[in-house]
Amino acid sequence: MIKKHLITCSGMLALLLTAKLFIFSKPADIDSFMNIASASSQKTITNDIYLQNLSFAEEAFPIEDQRVIRKMKAYLRAHSHQKIQTTKLHHLAEKWFPIIEPILKKHGIPADFKYMPLVESGFKYGTSPKGAEGYWQFMPNTARSFGLKVNSKVDERHDIEKSTLAAAKYLNSLYREFGSWTLAAAAYNIGEGGLRKQMNHQKEDDYFKIKLNRETASYVYKLISMKEIIENPTRHGYKSRVTTLLSQVNKKPENHFPFEAGKASKTPQILIN
Repeated sequence: MIKKHLITCSGMLALLLTAKLFIFSKPADIDSFMNIASASSQKTITNDIYLQNLSFAEEAFPIEDQRVIRKMKAYLRAHSHQKIQTTKLHHLAEKWFPIIEPILKKHGIPADFKYMPLVESGFKYGTSPKGAEGYWQFMPNTARSFGLKVNSKVDERHDIEKSTLAAAKYLNSLYREFGSWTLAAAAYNIGEGGLRKQMNHQKEDDYFKIKLNRETASYVYKLISMKEIIENPTRHGYKSRVTTLLSQVNKKPENHFPFEAGKASKTPQILIN
């Protein structure tokens, strides 16, 4: 009888231990599942089709960095019609791009740099607090270094063709130095010496990872945003009558736009009226 009781207790004990092991194994399984689900969800967010196709000068946008994605979305919203409330930039692009594009192409500069004057000056004659002037916002010494006349009688920084030619030469020199069009754009803004100093100090050669002053840190984001509102205006809330812009063919998918403001069109467009 005692032996039978011991066998029964042993059986129950084994059953309890098995159950305990089963119970305590579930949280680990659930945690693993939640981690996998979370990773899957995170991957879905960062691999958004629209963001995946963003680029500058054919250099890929780092969609794996959530900080960069948040910043990019913020600048895209800042350039939407809801914020800007004007189609003036589109008119200016329509006027000046046909002049700028052939010059950049002739000198091997990626077409995306045509958006630089829109960001730099808005195609206006203004002078920056530091003395930069003209469509491409050249400093006097830099302008002279790349063939522009700047004196008391003439200032070729205000000549669209000559200043674009000088900008092409300058950008080529920056690309030769830094080996990246994104870094070339940053150097154009901060100066090659300033960028090189930060790169050496931080031991970093990725624009999106280098800590820079606020203006330069936002510069490429602004260029990409300007490109997007010109090439895909209806996606950013520009709903006026449109006409096709003479620019590169839009190859971006039309679906999965994360903050669509209007019905997407299928070609690069520019607003008129």
